[in-house]
Amino acid sequence: MTPEQRYFFDVSGYLHLENVLSPEQLEACQKATQRYIDTPADQLPEGFGKDGKRHINGFAFDKTLEALVFHPKTWPIVMELTNSKPRLTSGTLQVDLPGAGGGGLHCARDDYGWESCRYEIRNNKIYCDNVVIFPYFDDVFPGDGGLLVVPGSHKASFPRPETMFYNGNVIDTDDLPQGVINLTPRAGDVLIISELLTHGILPWNPSDRIRRILVLRYTPQHKGGGGPSEVLKACLSPETLELMEAAHYTHTKDITGQNEIRID
Repeated sequence: MTPEQRYFFDVSGYLHLENVLSPEQLEACQKATQRYIDTPADQLPEGFGKDGKRHINGFAFDKTLEALVFHPKTWPIVMELTNSKPRLTSGTLQVDLPGAGGGGLHCARDDYGWESCRYEIRNNKIYCDNVVIFPYFDDVFPGDGGLLVVPGSHKASFPRPETMFYNGNVIDTDDLPQGVINLTPRAGDVLIISELLTHGILPWNPSDRIRRILVLRYTPQHKGGGGPSEVLKACLSPETLELMEAAHYTHTKDITGQNEIRID
């Protein structure tokens, strides 16, 4: 992480990286995601499926999407936040179609308990054991809807009162409560958040546009949870399989010694 990124993430709990994807990468990812969207559920390969907005294992549907788990502009950030012990736990394609509903404010602390996540500074670096990266494949403009965040809430020492921020149900882009902001990335941008950051989703307002994002979840390698299914393993490159493996605290993965990892 650069000093500027480190400071902003520490203060705000998120990063907005602009123009991460090249025009060629963006076009390829848009085509791949649209192919997943357009494929009837009963014609999808085993290991893939649709659950409302969620398109299961979207990152593995095409190599152009899988490559994003190691993008050179986000990989160094993943490495720092996980203390060079990274693990990818999932990668869902999320799609907001016209008229899609929103989702209430939440965070890991709310959902799983105060002890579920760590965030601290050691050796002038940030350690955050639950990180989400969102590559954006469509433009989001003010008034469209999309991601809400409460900047700085990743460091909150007190539980969020249930009555705050309209009881956690923010639904109007023109009536955001004080302390809540709507992030509006453009296609090719990337958002990175700590799961300790209070966040939610506004309803998707445009009638002629959609919002497609990947939801890439990273933790340190020692955190529990199952790995990819055997069916999914057959779709993935060796480097991605290593990234998704659980490992002991002291183990060093081969991929962490590479500055740039290419998935072809």
